[in-house]
Amino acid sequence: MNPALTELHPYPFEKLAVLMKDIKPPAHLSPILLSIGEPRHAAPEFVKQALVTHLNHLSTYPGSKGIIELRTAIAKWLVQRFGLNSIDADTQVLPVSGTREGLFSFTQAVFKRANLSQAGDTKAQPEIYVVMPNPFYQIYEGAAILAGATPYYVNASAETSYLADYASVPVEIWQRTQLLFICSPGNPTGAVIPAEQLRMLIALADEYDFIIASDECYSELYFDTPPVGLLEVCAQLGRHDYKRCVVFHSLSKRSNVPGLRSGFVAGDADILAPFLKYRTYHGAAMPVQNQWASVAAWQDETHVEANRVQYRQKFALFLNELGDKFNLSRPDAGFYLWVPVADDEAFTRTLLQQLNIQVLPGRYLSRATAQGNAGLNYVRMALVADVAQCEQAVQRLKSL
Repeated sequence: MNPALTELHPYPFEKLAVLMKDIKPPAHLSPILLSIGEPRHAAPEFVKQALVTHLNHLSTYPGSKGIIELRTAIAKWLVQRFGLNSIDADTQVLPVSGTREGLFSFTQAVFKRANLSQAGDTKAQPEIYVVMPNPFYQIYEGAAILAGATPYYVNASAETSYLADYASVPVEIWQRTQLLFICSPGNPTGAVIPAEQLRMLIALADEYDFIIASDECYSELYFDTPPVGLLEVCAQLGRHDYKRCVVFHSLSKRSNVPGLRSGFVAGDADILAPFLKYRTYHGAAMPVQNQWASVAAWQDETHVEANRVQYRQKFALFLNELGDKFNLSRPDAGFYLWVPVADDEAFTRTLLQQLNIQVLPGRYLSRATAQGNAGLNYVRMALVADVAQCEQAVQRLKSL
């Protein structure tokens, strides 16, 4: 077996299951799951219909590059959403089976392992880094470890407005960095990286020759102002080749179709070409019927705005009813509340034991660093249930 597998941490929900295994929730209260970021709003009917209409493609092998209709729909959406001059659907856009799969496989494809030592050479190879925010989506860490990299965690705390403090990263780390993961809006904090920080990171990528992979799967869940994107900043800088920059987007949150497993990576054509070659071996091409359903989703914005309306209602409900009691603050975007508590594991157990509400301890989404553990004593609440169930959750939390 790959020895790096032993370095992987258990997934957050495995840790949560262990934490809660001896708890018996009150039987008279129905369970309310606020722990997992799985959208519960209804999937658009026209997306379902497009899927059904193209079920004849169950007998079609999907190509690794995806159908041109999907790549064109994605390219048009990117231009409209982020104000790009253009993006080439043939060379700068590649469908993936959800951002989880895409982020993981991308890391395996782009990371360059250190040269193997000569026979008899016992000198340790210098560490090569993948830099990521802390707390983070655990795929970043697992992908880095299995590629042979060393994760370098950059804390995102209340002191930095929940933005990772990339200015604190030492020069010697940047000199040995091949890949930087950023997440905007952030999971779990909801913080949006401002354009000036993105410009700083692009300049660092140029100086130290690393790739920026921007996870933007929550970009369409905002309150008023659409979050800025990495390619948008590239375009503002006149970098229409998006050199060293790629973005990942998904329909899971935007369109409430997590089971469709549909997303894309877009940006630097010189990076996407070898990544496509990797994917011809990897074999994770999106089924053709899913691609046609995705075309329908990317071409429509009405259902996305309706989705945002529901999230706005739920945030207003929690903040108005519980803001003072739980020290809640509205994030920049996304659908998570990042709630400070005295003890995140104890608080999680109490909610389940007394209220049959499930949340996720923040320490399961972060790692201890020399600067502290930025997820410790926070809990993540995913406002994914419908409005009626969120109202039930609020009433229960009021009684705590």
